[in-house]
Amino acid sequence: MAELERAYRAEATRLRATLARRLGDVGLAEELVQDAFVEALEHWGRDGLPPNPGGWLTTTAWRKAIDRQRRARAGQEKLTLLAVTQERSASRADQPDAASDDDLLSLVFACCHPALPADSQVALTLRTVCGLTTAEIAAAFLVSEQAMGQRLSRARRSLRDAGVPVRVPEPEQLGERLAAVLAVVYLVFNEGYLASAGRTPARRDLAAQAVSLGRLLHRLMPREPEVLGLLALLLLHESRSAARFDGWGRLIRLADQDRDRWDAGLAAEATGVLDRAVAMRRPGPYQVQAAIAALHAAAPDYEHTDWRQIRLLYGRLQIMTPSPVVLLNLAVATRFAVGPEAALAELEPLATELDDYRLFHATRAQVLAALGRTSDARAANERALALAANPAERELIARRLSNPGSVG
Repeated sequence: MAELERAYRAEATRLRATLARRLGDVGLAEELVQDAFVEALEHWGRDGLPPNPGGWLTTTAWRKAIDRQRRARAGQEKLTLLAVTQERSASRADQPDAASDDDLLSLVFACCHPALPADSQVALTLRTVCGLTTAEIAAAFLVSEQAMGQRLSRARRSLRDAGVPVRVPEPEQLGERLAAVLAVVYLVFNEGYLASAGRTPARRDLAAQAVSLGRLLHRLMPREPEVLGLLALLLLHESRSAARFDGWGRLIRLADQDRDRWDAGLAAEATGVLDRAVAMRRPGPYQVQAAIAALHAAAPDYEHTDWRQIRLLYGRLQIMTPSPVVLLNLAVATRFAVGPEAALAELEPLATELDDYRLFHATRAQVLAALGRTSDARAANERALALAANPAERELIARRLSNPGSVG
């Protein structure tokens, strides 16, 4: 039913957030929203689409919440509060406002609570905030649907047992909670920008949700430079989205993208946001990554990118957040700033740590091809292909294998 699917995309996240904040239970909110849509499937199929689908769903979900409280013999005071909240929520269901934004931020902070392991924070955010199915999340994490269902259930239970409030933390607590939220929002964006697995190479809706969350966090903390840094980074990546795939759905390398299709307005907004962050003189890893993305955006073409400056920035990022993946990106910059031999010398020590990382082998293949070591490049590409799960990435690597002279 197309109307129900559109209503789900438009209303489910907002309704989950409102219910979770009012009821203080993320798992219960998910169940109530699911029950409301099941009822909608029956009623709308029989009676047609109501004049205000959002209001209908809100009223139905709150009625089910009250019914549950009655069955649990909750106090009359709480029942009265739920009833009043139901009326208010239904009346504004089609008028998103600051309260709805607060509800959504409250849900994000609950899903990213330190009581949960990092992978559970991401999974629960994808399920509860972004509305992905358990099967979709399982594919992203490369685990079975049953295993992911159990992980999500444990996460909800942990939040409930720990009595985690569904609300934005107090100002003095925001700092210690912010890092996890920023990390999860960035991971959600990356999953939308280039899916880790599944039939769809990219999820534009997911990337857009992450950008919206970045804007909400900026509204909440306008003077926090790393919030600004993350928002700038997401906007810069998003500004290139229209040029990343061709009409056949094939992935286009950054070097080959039509830069006239990049969104100059979005890139300019991002640069302004980054400038405000830098002016605060409290540098952080998201600001450094955004600065790297800004250099790509400013370059007239791939050849004339300021690779030396990008190499320096990756060196700074490695000091802030040491990681073999950062060193991998540093080696990419070294290839263009210094040469492929120097890049290969930086790549080889990473072989053990990144042996199961597809981009390590894909990068190494390009460097080897640039050095004329065609057979070694082919072996590296074959290893990258074996590890890749995204269909667009697999197709790109397959193209490289069919053109052994390629050094792109």
